[in-house]
Amino acid sequence: MASQVLKKRLKDALKVLGGGSGIFVTYLMAVGDERFYSNCLMPVLQRLVTPEAAHSLSVKCISLGLMPLSRHKDSPLLAVKAFGQTFRSPVGIAAGFDKHGEAVDGLFKMGFGFVEVGSVTPKPQEGNPKPRVFRLLEDQAVINRYGFNSHGHAVVQKRLEARKAIQVELTKAGLPLGINLGKNKTSTDAAADYVDGVRELGPLADYIVVNVSSPNTPGLRDLQGKEELRHLLAKVLQERDVLKADHKPAVLVKIAPDLTLQDKEDIANVALELGVDGLIVTNSTVKRPSSLQSPLQAEVGGLSGKPLREMATQTVREMYKLTKGKVPIIGVGGISSGEDALERIRAGASLVQLYTALIYQGPPVIGKIKRELEQLLKDQGFTSISEAVGADHRPGKR
Repeated sequence: MASQVLKKRLKDALKVLGGGSGIFVTYLMAVGDERFYSNCLMPVLQRLVTPEAAHSLSVKCISLGLMPLSRHKDSPLLAVKAFGQTFRSPVGIAAGFDKHGEAVDGLFKMGFGFVEVGSVTPKPQEGNPKPRVFRLLEDQAVINRYGFNSHGHAVVQKRLEARKAIQVELTKAGLPLGINLGKNKTSTDAAADYVDGVRELGPLADYIVVNVSSPNTPGLRDLQGKEELRHLLAKVLQERDVLKADHKPAVLVKIAPDLTLQDKEDIANVALELGVDGLIVTNSTVKRPSSLQSPLQAEVGGLSGKPLREMATQTVREMYKLTKGKVPIIGVGGISSGEDALERIRAGASLVQLYTALIYQGPPVIGKIKRELEQLLKDQGFTSISEAVGADHRPGKR
């Protein structure tokens, strides 16, 4: 029934866009015109298609190559090294978009410097009941409570194994792949779930992410406690080290923005003690800033998008300081412009990720952010991303 309604709405939209105007619209879509996507196409789609249906449709289209290809040529200025990998660009797609590894190659062709798939759980699971995704249009934000809906390790492993040779070449070209791991909702042994993920999916990844910060799986965030996290990461790192693979993936931990200072200190200490390769800062928040305008703000779930920007930036700044800049950080949360990206980099992030901005601005936002970031780096006198990382922590560096 839902698919029939969606088809009817799309047919109605095509009628409206018929004739000569339809040809012009098709051209603007194909070339990835920034203003057309952000001011026209994305708002129209948001009126016609529900959030989760739009998400599924986007992944399907990208997997089939039905998206604007990147026309931005990455400048050497944007290249950065982190976690033992070279990244041609510091702008990646966050986990949560391509949950099942279906659209990796299309996402790279859209211009992302790295792609992170997942979260992937050991066994397939449906996630939480629908509706579970809500657009806060007035706030350029999203609330989701997906709950780790996943095809499971076996399906994702088979899917990524089929393109392994392609990824080897992409990685050599500075386009790494990350795999974000989660636990099953009914699991009684979280460590075993993550260790299984390392064993099954680790050989296919340039980095793996231990996601202990989604707000939508009961008890998951408890794993950010000092002793719990130490126990979990020790097992994950041990499994990574014994992988029979030519290349062993880096291990990163994704943390929440809703942490106390003591929580952050504990995570930093564990990361330094065990030699964790990196941190992803941050996941979505369960807090609701007073600035929110949307009537949907009371929905349960994790809030992402522009309202998360300041909180996420501050958390990056604190984690960089607590780890003394020794643990590379991927900054994520509310990034929608080159200015946002550089703000996160100066706060301490070596790389950045986006997702919600893609919902509101469409694929052209990727090239826009990279173009703006490159110009800002030049304007502020930086000769590389690495030189800008953590600049706010160095006296006199503007």
